[in-house]
Formats: sequence, C-alpha cells, structure tokens
Amino acid sequence: MSVIKYQQTFNVIDSFLHGLKPLWQLVAFECDHLPWQHAFPHLAQTVWQLDDAEIDILDSDQQHLVDALLPSLIADIQQGQFANKDQLINQLSLLVITLPTSATNSDDAQDVPYIEPLANEHQNSDLAHFSAHIKGRKWQQISAFAEQVDPQHHPQLPLLPILEWCAGKGHLGRLVTKQQKVEVTSIEWQASLCAQGQVFAKQWQLAQTFICADAFAPIDSSKPLLLIDQHAIALHACGDLHVRLLKLAVSAGTRVLSISPCCYHLIEDTHYQPLSALAKVSAVKLSKHDLQLPLQQSVIAGTKKQTLRNQEISWRLGFDSLQRKIRDIDAYLSVPTIKKSQLSGNFSDFCQWAANQKHLVISSEINLSHYLRRGIERQRLTKRIDLVAHLFRRALEHWLLLDRVCFLQEQGYQVTLTEFCANSVTPRNALIQAIKTN
Repeated sequence: MSVIKYQQTFNVIDSFLHGLKPLWQLVAFECDHLPWQHAFPHLAQTVWQLDDAEIDILDSDQQHLVDALLPSLIADIQQGQFANKDQLINQLSLLVITLPTSATNSDDAQDVPYIEPLANEHQNSDLAHFSAHIKGRKWQQISAFAEQVDPQHHPQLPLLPILEWCAGKGHLGRLVTKQQKVEVTSIEWQASLCAQGQVFAKQWQLAQTFICADAFAPIDSSKPLLLIDQHAIALHACGDLHVRLLKLAVSAGTRVLSISPCCYHLIEDTHYQPLSALAKVSAVKLSKHDLQLPLQQSVIAGTKKQTLRNQEISWRLGFDSLQRKIRDIDAYLSVPTIKKSQLSGNFSDFCQWAANQKHLVISSEINLSHYLRRGIERQRLTKRIDLVAHLFRRALEHWLLLDRVCFLQEQGYQVTLTEFCANSVTPRNALIQAIKTN
C-alpha cells in the first residue's frame, strides 16, 4: 500500500472513531446506566435483550458481534443527530477490518517469487530442540514471525545482521540465526534470561550474543544498540518498548525493521503520545484505559471458569458500591488481585478482606446482601457497555498501527502492514515491516 493510501486509511478510521466515540471511549465500571442509551436507543434495547451467556459467545467473535449489533446501530445513526450519516454508515465496515496477508499486501507482491525452504531431518531435529519447553501456540507465533523476516521467503528484504529487541531467552533470535545464518544480537534487561539464552546459544554453537541492557537507558554513543546495516526485529514488544525501538532505529537510520506491537497501554505517560504528524493533529485523544480496548477479546471459557469470573467481577463491583458509601466518596478504589480460592467463600468474607486491604471499617448495620445485589446488577451493566465498546477494538488497533506506519513513512521508510500469522494463533498478529529508502 502506498504512502497516500495508508494516510487516507488512517484519516477514515480517525473520522469514524471520533464520530462514534461515545460508544467506545468510556470506563464501564464508572457507569450506573448505559451512558449512550438516549442517543442509541435501538442499540440499548438490543443489548438488554441479550442474555449473559450469549454476550460471552458474541464477544469471542468479532464478525458475530458486529452481525448482532449492526442493524440497531445503523437504525440509531439514521434516526439520530449525526452529520454525514451515509458516510458514517459506510464506515461501519471498519468494525471488521482485517490485515492483509504478506502475499497480498505489497503492490508488487505478485512479482516476488516464493522460495520453498530447504529442510532436512537433521534440521527438523534441531528445531524440535529449539521449540522444547515453548508452548505450542507461542512456538507457532515465533516460527511464523521468523518466516516473515527471512529473505529466503521475502527477497525484497536484504540479508543483514539481526538485532532482537526485548529478546527474553532469545527464542526468536535463535531460530532466525539458525535459518538465516546471520549474526543475532539479542537485547534483554533481565540478566537471568540473558544467561539462559546464552547457554543455549553456546550449546548449539549459534551466532547469537546477548546484551543485558535497559532499553530505556540513555544510549552510549560509543556503543550504540542500533546500527545502520542491521535488521531490527521485535515480536510482541509492549507499549513504550516497541515505540522506543522505532525511535532509536529511525535515529540510527537502521535499514530494516520488523515489529509486532503489543500491549499498547503499557506506557509511562497518562495519555497516548502520537508518533505521526497525522495522529498528532487528530481529535482522537487516548487514555491508558482506551489503549486496552484492542486487547479485550475474550476466549470462550468453560462454564465453571466463566461462572467464577462473573462472580469475581460482581463481588468487586459490589464492594466498590460499598466503599463509596463507607468513604462518602463517589470514586473507584482499586482492590488487589485475589486468590481464586477466595471465591469459594462468601461475599461477606470478600468484603471484609477488601476492606482490610484498604483500611476501611464495615459497620455491622450495613446490609451486605444489598451490595451483593448491586454488584450483580452492575456486572450485567458493564458487560453490555463493554460489549458495545468491543465493536471498535479492531478499528482502534488499526488506528494505532497506522500511526506507527505513517511515522516510519515520514522518516523515509517503505512500509507494509500485514498479518504474520492467523488470528486464531494470536489476535496480536500485526507485522509492520519497514525498509529504509533514502
């Protein structure tokens, strides 16, 4: 996709998110009613007609979720006070926007031949050792990502030394150096992980070197982490970590970057700091809470697990209503994580534990049954508020991804945005690849 097309797509998504932000830019547990019910009455009626089990099923599948709520949303837009109604309705297709595969992303991808990887029994045996102690789905992600950064499969990529960012034990870098026969430098701040990774690299005589370093520490100009003739890779680097890599790579003029962003909300600032010129002038301003939205896709859990999850949420919300009464302060109060064994007790025990954590005293005159009922009511409400907000999780993630893409384009990179594996392997399957052009 060209520079202009990525920018145009960003602007369309930006306009769409801004136009419907009352539906997604909110904090569900702070609400005591559907905050948008007057502007979207059909949608409000629809979500209250859903039973809780149906909500869990819809929430696990974006297409089914959109299919269920779209007619009501369209009706509300048509009957509401919205400018450019037809445009807004047309933009609703963004609710199910997907990433192209690498084979279809590039304008000239059809001219790039696919090279079948050469494998033999010895190599397959080695890879079996590489994947030992790595969960199957995680290994699928690693191997799929490694394929996307391999010039054997994608000849437009130059063969360069690799910098593996946020390496952990270096599983990805290990596979890359084995397949590409290039030197890999793996950056990781936890010394124990570096040590374990280096032992494995030495055992298998791999050209992989670990550097134990804080990614946020000031850069020593005599020992730069990022170089020009380098291919920097990062699989699921969180929030500020992958943004730090982008900025360092741009500053160094690193020739190739391949990153898969994750956990956008793990940032130091209270609000999102845009990267591209387009995002910096956008009316969409994002809090840390907003940045969690793309990550909120539930997996259908077993009946017992789902019951316990619903119980914990209702208990927490019940206690939240109680603490507001006790403190006479209408504000949320964070309560620590509980052990699952505590859910086998009763609501009264939970409230006493939570009150002790926050140095509160529960009067014997307080009717805890009332607050349990209130918690259950609020839990049902928040499920419906969140369900509607989840309509926008894909669109918001694309906004964030395109901010990174446009930023790199502004810095003189040719950029592609694709998926590196199926959504069923991981919902965080976006791959941003950038090659320096000047």
